[in-house]
Amino acid sequence: MSAGRPSVQSRMTFASPTIELTTLPSPPPIPPTAAPQVGAASQRVPASAAGVASSVPAATSETSSEAPAARLSRTALPTIPPELWRSLARHGLLLPLLRQSVITAAVAAVQLSEEESTQGRQGWGAANRLGSAEAVLQHLASHGMEEADALWQAELPQRISRHCLEHFAHRAEQRFLARKNQLDQVIYSLLRVEDGALARELYLRIAEGEADFAELAAAYSQGPERSTRGVVGPVPLLQAHPSLAEVLRTSRPGQLRVPLRIEQWWLVVRLESLRSASFTDEMRDRMARELFDEWVEEEVQGLLAAQPRSAVPA
Repeated sequence: MSAGRPSVQSRMTFASPTIELTTLPSPPPIPPTAAPQVGAASQRVPASAAGVASSVPAATSETSSEAPAARLSRTALPTIPPELWRSLARHGLLLPLLRQSVITAAVAAVQLSEEESTQGRQGWGAANRLGSAEAVLQHLASHGMEEADALWQAELPQRISRHCLEHFAHRAEQRFLARKNQLDQVIYSLLRVEDGALARELYLRIAEGEADFAELAAAYSQGPERSTRGVVGPVPLLQAHPSLAEVLRTSRPGQLRVPLRIEQWWLVVRLESLRSASFTDEMRDRMARELFDEWVEEEVQGLLAAQPRSAVPA
């Protein structure tokens, strides 16, 4: 570490590791054209993130019926020389860079509580298996990072979560209702064979109590469910073949269905449970994050469309 570099202190416990990043250096300010418009106070943004995002206007609280609350100009791009643009695209690094540029501009002004910041640092330390101050310093050095970069990474998930709630939660229930059929989950027992007569025989043995479904599935099933003794799930209901999904949707828990023909297979199916999705706080957060992710992708595609063709790889 170079002389004068801020120190990093670590306070670790076995159950809840906490990485304390202290005396953080002040990163270069974001140019006025990219100054965040959400919130009154600016937040610490690492130099690496601020530099990339400097050409991407930050999100605002403006809303419309056509777009999410947070909006970016689709005519602005990070300042990337054409040769570097082509190199990033060739190596699959361009889209991740543009996504992070959009996200950085959107969440730069998010205000975190001390508790949220601490949770972020704990998660970052645990994810990177950093158990001491020395490990933190070694991690920063090996990744070419400054302390401010580490703090940005640590707090980013919390910033995104807060931003999603502030700008997309009001549309979360509408999305949930539109996707509910995709979110319902089922657990069912499945036994599949290609021989219709065998399927009928196995069905009768189960129905009459002569054999256990799990034992027969482990012995006879010709699909991957054989390794789980016939149990499938929990999985989204619509993940199943449409014909199978309809059978499951109209079944009662514990109901054994007569053999069903789907393509070359004969299926013996028993619904174990149907978990109907409900709009909980967790589901609200999930739907808000999906909306945010879709918006980010729209902005990235807008940035790509606005890029002069001279910078696009031939």
